[in-house]
Amino acid sequence: MPRIRVPVRRSAQLAWFVTAPLAAIAIAVFVPLAAADPARPADVPKALALCALFVAAEATVLHFTIRRQVVAVSFSEIPLLLSLFFLPPSLVLISRVVALGLVHTIRRYQVVKVCFNLASIAAATALGATLVVAAGPLVDRTPYTWLVLSAGVAVTSIVSLLAVLAIVTLMQGRMSLPAVGRTAVTALAVAAVNITVGLVVLLVLQASAWSALLLLGLGGVLIVAYRSYAQFARQHKSLGELYELTRAIGESSRDGSLPDALLGRVRELMAAEYATLWLPAQGRHPEVLLTSRVDDHGLLDVTGTPDALRLKASAEGATIAVGSRLGDDAARALLRQSGAKEAIVVPLRSGAAVVGTLEVVNRLSEVSTFTPDDVRLLETLAAHVSVAVENSRLVERLRFDAYHDALTGLPNRRRMLDALEEAVKVRAPGEVVALLLFDVDGLRDVNDSLGYAAGDQLVAEVARRLRAVAPAAALVGRAGGDEIAITLRLRNADAAVALARELRQQVRHLPMDMGSVSLELDTAVGIALHPDHGTDPDMLLQRADLANHAAKQLSLPIQVYHSSLESRAVQRLSLAADLRRAIETEELEVYYQPKVTLAGRRVVGVECLARWEHPTHGQVPPTEFVAVAERTGQLGRLTELVLREGLRRCRDWIEAGRPLAVAVNISPRTLMDATFPARVGELLQAYDVPAHLLTLEITEDGMVGETERPLPALRKLDDMGVRLAVDDFGTGYSSLSYLRSLPVHEVKIDQSFVQGMATDPGDLAIVRAVVDLARHFGLTAVAEGVESELTLSLLEEVGCDVGQGYLFSRPLPHERFEAWLAAQTEPDPVPLGILGHGGGEIRRLRAVN
Repeated sequence: MPRIRVPVRRSAQLAWFVTAPLAAIAIAVFVPLAAADPARPADVPKALALCALFVAAEATVLHFTIRRQVVAVSFSEIPLLLSLFFLPPSLVLISRVVALGLVHTIRRYQVVKVCFNLASIAAATALGATLVVAAGPLVDRTPYTWLVLSAGVAVTSIVSLLAVLAIVTLMQGRMSLPAVGRTAVTALAVAAVNITVGLVVLLVLQASAWSALLLLGLGGVLIVAYRSYAQFARQHKSLGELYELTRAIGESSRDGSLPDALLGRVRELMAAEYATLWLPAQGRHPEVLLTSRVDDHGLLDVTGTPDALRLKASAEGATIAVGSRLGDDAARALLRQSGAKEAIVVPLRSGAAVVGTLEVVNRLSEVSTFTPDDVRLLETLAAHVSVAVENSRLVERLRFDAYHDALTGLPNRRRMLDALEEAVKVRAPGEVVALLLFDVDGLRDVNDSLGYAAGDQLVAEVARRLRAVAPAAALVGRAGGDEIAITLRLRNADAAVALARELRQQVRHLPMDMGSVSLELDTAVGIALHPDHGTDPDMLLQRADLANHAAKQLSLPIQVYHSSLESRAVQRLSLAADLRRAIETEELEVYYQPKVTLAGRRVVGVECLARWEHPTHGQVPPTEFVAVAERTGQLGRLTELVLREGLRRCRDWIEAGRPLAVAVNISPRTLMDATFPARVGELLQAYDVPAHLLTLEITEDGMVGETERPLPALRKLDDMGVRLAVDDFGTGYSSLSYLRSLPVHEVKIDQSFVQGMATDPGDLAIVRAVVDLARHFGLTAVAEGVESELTLSLLEEVGCDVGQGYLFSRPLPHERFEAWLAAQTEPDPVPLGILGHGGGEIRRLRAVN
């Protein structure tokens, strides 16, 4: 296994162990040199000029990018070579040390660093000067002079390099050989270039003193060119790093490694000591405070930013920058108390909300500090980070939502089946995997009487209680609707029944107060076991559901699955498969029952009714196969089949010159499909049928039981011109005043009231009230179940508009309906538009049989 090198952090005071020997070497070498070649007054002007050159060289450091490596270039070797030629050794040493001291004082370096640099430069310069003095006086321009000066400067550079390597090793630990090699090659290569330039300058100056002006002009041009290059290089480098950072942020936001990919790159891009990401606790997301610090592997939970600055930036939603050239005195004082010298804190935004901060502390360079350009750069990075944080949390939320129920917060059916699949893979001796399915009793009554919001509260409360009392090893999830499932390992079926009984009692022990109503919580429990009742998670859930249904039907609190429960379910399953095939092959037939106006006996439309002649079971009641279609998700296809057939016949009647409106029953669940209105529009257009010739009949419970949920679909259908009817009116639990808020055109009085109105005064009163209500709201009143002349006359008396029933005709297949229409009706000589009926021939009954 490779070993990870941990950075070493030692006290800066250890530098004195290197500084003191270097200073001793400098003094020991300087004294003999000064005595051997003392300074002369005539050399002082030269020394001042060269000292100024040393200051300029030490203050100017150029950076060049070579093959993606940044090389720092200092020109101190050039004035050193000139001073070795023009000055005695003592003035060379003094000029360089004084220049370096001035530069370090202006930059406010630490005392220990200033002393080390002065000592190393003094020792290196003294040794280099010693070599030049030993080679003899240099008075000509021969290659020998070049060689001696080059050797002297090279010695100075090598000694300085060794001193730096020694202090780095002492302070930070041993450097690797490749790192030492790269440092040495770069330093010596720069020194070689500077020596060459210095020799050229020396030869030019020896040729003519006025050539110094040319050199100054050339230097100015080079400085301007370098400034342009440096600006371009910085922009190019920043754009490249910004692109790489943005790409890394985008990739990491998908896998949850955002802080790891972000902070190190931000710290390097901003050349900072610390880079910190702070995300406060939000919902189920805990607080995040992570920092990348220079020379540390991995991320830390410490930060260099004072909490007050972070909280202020988060509260105000504005960037806070503090430094020698940024911020105010109060902020700088606060920063100094925390031991930092400068910081930038940028808020991360999600819309108008602040979701955290991105922070950098302390520029690594002791010369440069954070500038307004750095503030803008960090704000740009923060904009990208904000998007990445939001996307990362969105992905996490989507993953959570994909496996959890929104109402209860429990694992949903998918998560539960996944856990059950993992559980049944391992067969533990003496144990079974038990699936306990709890069904909330009375939910339908609560929905009908108190509303669906109350029903949701009821389910959520049962889920909360079960989660609180379930064993720690159990997985509690919502299987769907009002069903809460618990799965865990138990000894046997008896242990499962005992646990179900205990949990059921815990749920029931306290009533649930909902406003002024106190609800008694109760559940029915179905139990399925692995491996006794199945090895597949879906099969176990299905069999637990069968046991649950059996418990409710038999009024039992708990029911364990057994094979006899399967027979009825198999029959329903077989019927479901046959229904699917019957829909696909159009085995279902549409029957038509006429709707007749009571005033004038005109046939104005038909109701389309699906009928199914099963090859084995015979005539299947519509209530049964419609219920099967609802449970198996085939209701939409069944509705579309009836719609298509009805509209096709309507188009035929229009082309025959005797248009008849068609009415189709739709389930309340169909209104929850947002695409249903558009599909109706497509079918009307496909069959070229005017929208007013189509009536959609919805039961009273389906239309007003959940007033808000079907209303958008009803509005869209009404806007299209489709007529809407409330079917079975009077049998629901809703107030009649709901009719004012619903876009309906027709009210169908339930046949139970119509058939009893001739003998029951109460039924007659209800029918009369419904007709009066319909007239008040401008609606058409349609009576279902008209089967006698007495009933017909009573309906006429109360002012009912339309009748439908066996007195006129029972539902008939298309061919028989056409025959009935030809035999029992005749053209109406009055060309009136009745009940929204368009032009064309109107058929009137000859007589009522």
